Amino acid sequence: MTPAELSESLRAALAGAVADGTFALDAADLPATVHVERPRQREHGDWATNVALQLAKKAGTNPRAFAEELARRLSDAAGVAKVDVAGPGFLNITLDAAAAGELARSVVEAGAAYGRNETLAGESINLEFVSANPTGPIHIGGVRWAAVGDSLARVLEASGARVGREYYFNDHGAQIDRFARSLLARAKGEEAPEDGYGGQYIADIADAVIAQAAAAGEPDPRTLPDAEAQEAFRARGVDLMFGEIKQALHDFGVDFDVYFHEDTLHETGAVERAVARLRENGHVFEADGATWLRTTDFGDDKDRVIIKSDGDAAYIAGDLAYYLDKRERGFDRVIIMLGADHHGYIGRMMAMCAAFGDTPGVNLEILIGQMVNLLKDGQPMRMSKRAGTVVTLEDLVDAVGVDAARYSLARSSADSSIDLDLDLLASAKNENPVFYVQYAHARTCAVGRNAADAGVRRADGFDASLLDHPTESALLGKIAELPRIVAQAAELREPHRVARYLEELAGSYHKWYDQRRVLPFGDEQVGDVHRTRLWLNDATRQVLANGLALLGVSAPERM
Repeated sequence: MTPAELSESLRAALAGAVADGTFALDAADLPATVHVERPRQREHGDWATNVALQLAKKAGTNPRAFAEELARRLSDAAGVAKVDVAGPGFLNITLDAAAAGELARSVVEAGAAYGRNETLAGESINLEFVSANPTGPIHIGGVRWAAVGDSLARVLEASGARVGREYYFNDHGAQIDRFARSLLARAKGEEAPEDGYGGQYIADIADAVIAQAAAAGEPDPRTLPDAEAQEAFRARGVDLMFGEIKQALHDFGVDFDVYFHEDTLHETGAVERAVARLRENGHVFEADGATWLRTTDFGDDKDRVIIKSDGDAAYIAGDLAYYLDKRERGFDRVIIMLGADHHGYIGRMMAMCAAFGDTPGVNLEILIGQMVNLLKDGQPMRMSKRAGTVVTLEDLVDAVGVDAARYSLARSSADSSIDLDLDLLASAKNENPVFYVQYAHARTCAVGRNAADAGVRRADGFDASLLDHPTESALLGKIAELPRIVAQAAELREPHRVARYLEELAGSYHKWYDQRRVLPFGDEQVGDVHRTRLWLNDATRQVLANGLALLGVSAPERM
């Protein structure tokens, strides 16, 4: 019996009590889904629900009496061994072994679909993450957003949402000018500008710009007047740098549906259209020769200039246009993932959302990520061989590989700082969380191979009642949680919940593996007990694979 099937049995018991007048409720008062969860203490049963506490007052009775009547009715349901009432009205439900064990077959038959749900069906979500400026390799903070953002997108999709992954390509403004001047200076053998960029990558890109110009039969950009030379290095340099960024992200398993160029907002009149829309809404005013957005009406600490007195658009003008563009492309929700240094930005963005007539926190969500510290030989790692000043995506992947990098960055809540021990992440130890989970999957595959060699085949039999050992009950209970974990991770925007769940599942599997044998021992004949345990083994393998896929991490068959 799956949690969904138990929920249906509970709802049927409630509906029966309403229909015969035992509960003074209308059918419309009943929840569409009765929530069940694992009890904190295993001896309290397989599942628990507080639905009696939720409905008793409306039914005009006390919660415990409500719970006792519901327990009596649920006890007659197929697959339910007993129902206990605890405290003020909690129901603790124990399934019989056959009903609990049936889950193993259900999971294997569901395959990659197990764990998916429809809680966000019909929602269209634009998820913007990374969006690093094309002025250098992606630093470790951006790498964290790449891992967390892509995992969040996968979790949202697994919950039924349509997700558009988007990278905001900031190719407009002062930082691009500094980048171009840095390339030109390096190409001429001069020191980088005081506010410019350093590192070997600047020399590499400057050389590539010169080589591209030569291949195209164009003059050496170093021989052009300064303004023309700077533009030549800007145009080709930005393309080359962004090409490197896209390739590095692709190699990291992260690709985007849209790479949105900031320049297009200014070239297509999108900024003017956004300002006009806000003016129509009555939130724009003129003062001191500039055009302002009255964001204080929506909780911001001060009003914001959107068009400066010299006629140039302020930085926030691009944000206004970009948000409106996303909404006009049909996205119900816009989620933006930003670094810790953008915390002060939330107020003005939410005010902007409200000025367009949208609901902050619903149509616009902003997630703030915290710092990542890398440790090597017990010491902080702060320098990159190529970037010179920051640790980059390539540095992390070179040190521990893609799987360990993605898993370790996605397994902690994004709003907390983390320390990553590179030596631990590169090791084959149980203390290394990605190794621990991947090894559990590899072990399930090894059991499957050995079972095939021993003539143990799932197709030859399945008796769920044979899964009666405490370790089997615990493992089945953990397997049953995946759909809830995925839905919760999507709702809370916290993909790290999937990683932590997988570590618990791996622990339950390893304990079961130590206690129960899938293969016959000695001269023992192959029987249904071995075949049924193989079903449980393979169900665990499927859940581990499904969970790792949500994190963009491979599920190796051998280690």
